[in-house]
Amino acid sequence: MSESNSTHPEKKSSPFLEIFINVVIPTLILSYLSKEQYLGTKLALIVALAFPIAYGCKDLIGAHRVNFFSVLGVITVALTGGMGLLEIDPKYIAIKEAAIPGLIGLMTLLSLKTRYPLVKTFIYNDKLLQVDKIDRALQDHDAVQDFEKSLATSSILLACSFFVASATNYALAKVVLVSPPGTEAFNVELARMMALSYPVNVVPAMIVMLFAVFYLFRSIRKYTNLSMEEIFNGAESQR
Repeated sequence: MSESNSTHPEKKSSPFLEIFINVVIPTLILSYLSKEQYLGTKLALIVALAFPIAYGCKDLIGAHRVNFFSVLGVITVALTGGMGLLEIDPKYIAIKEAAIPGLIGLMTLLSLKTRYPLVKTFIYNDKLLQVDKIDRALQDHDAVQDFEKSLATSSILLACSFFVASATNYALAKVVLVSPPGTEAFNVELARMMALSYPVNVVPAMIVMLFAVFYLFRSIRKYTNLSMEEIFNGAESQR
């Protein structure tokens, strides 16, 4: 048996499938099945949020290891659903929407004072980059300390992406969620918030995060003289 057949590379989820399960299906259920003659407000909320929760759990089990963002996604959706079922004031849902990315941003900054900055979990990791090769090149060029400064700047930029998500999450929830929980109108508004989450929340935060990745990549090139194929995992095999 060949070596390629004996290995089992991790399957990557389709982004379209993720959007369909996490956004499209829950939006349709909350928008059109919340009427009492169909599922009713509470059952519709349970069914709608079951899709992203089940998909997140499947992703965790299939990956055979804990994925930070999958865990965070499951917790966030579960909290939203729980607060909706408990009919908690929408202003607290807005606070929750802002608190989670805000806390991650704060943790990213605080981790700079530790031996394990979170930027190494999110960006500078062996799933994305050939870390061992980069570390050797940094030592060969006597540029370890200079690169650590760039890594700190990347951490600040990464934290800013979470703070952007925190601000947009809060603003979106405050603007959209205006009806009392437990009503059909609230479910429809929750569906609208989920549908708008990608363009309003994800895209701006992703732009800032990509800038952090670009800055880090430029610093690696500057201090190691490595090519793109030597920096990114899988780049050489795609040539």
